[in-house]
Amino acid sequence: MKQENHRIKVNDSTEISTVWLIPRQYQHALIIAHGAGNDMHSGFISTLHEGIAQHSILTVKFNFPYMEQGRKAPDRPAVLEATWQAVIDAVLEKTQLAPEKLILSGKSMGGRYASMIAAQRPGFGGVILYGYPLHAAGKADKLRAEHLPAISAPMLFFQGTRDALCDLDKLQAVLKTLPVHPDLHIIEGGDHSFKVLKRFNRSEQEVMDEVIAASATWIQGRRAG
Repeated sequence: MKQENHRIKVNDSTEISTVWLIPRQYQHALIIAHGAGNDMHSGFISTLHEGIAQHSILTVKFNFPYMEQGRKAPDRPAVLEATWQAVIDAVLEKTQLAPEKLILSGKSMGGRYASMIAAQRPGFGGVILYGYPLHAAGKADKLRAEHLPAISAPMLFFQGTRDALCDLDKLQAVLKTLPVHPDLHIIEGGDHSFKVLKRFNRSEQEVMDEVIAASATWIQGRRAG
């Protein structure tokens, strides 16, 4: 396994950091975006990044500009989308993989913007959403799902049953209406970060091992078109 750190230019005034884990042989690449409150070095993102790479999948994680610059408030949507596009282009250029072998993924906000890019730019191998923020906390009547029907790539959702940002019944109702039926992996007792209640007697590492194994199996099942 080789690790490389690359800086990627988003625009004339902004560059971001990325970390690449490159197996000796791989057929797929996965890009992982962080959530709103933590950068790419968070325990959740780092565990995913390292664990999935162990399954012979090239993995890339990156910072959005606001985290790179030490700010707390997320960038404007246009900047978040431009960052995603820049990282995608860099990965495709460096790996020379077909877009059908590239999987976009992210935690919460990072995943939401991955899905928005997939809605605009068809041809990717898939989209994995770790704790999709279907709505703001306490506002389950205002769903962030208007773009999902435009996604032609396969999708995999990981959702906890106690996620305050995703009413599971509402999510399942949305998924049933989509032209491409997504896969849904439910973490029983899990919150927005998949931390489970003590009565389930499962450690954080056990849950993350489940998420990593399921992600890798799903990615390796993607076929190039």
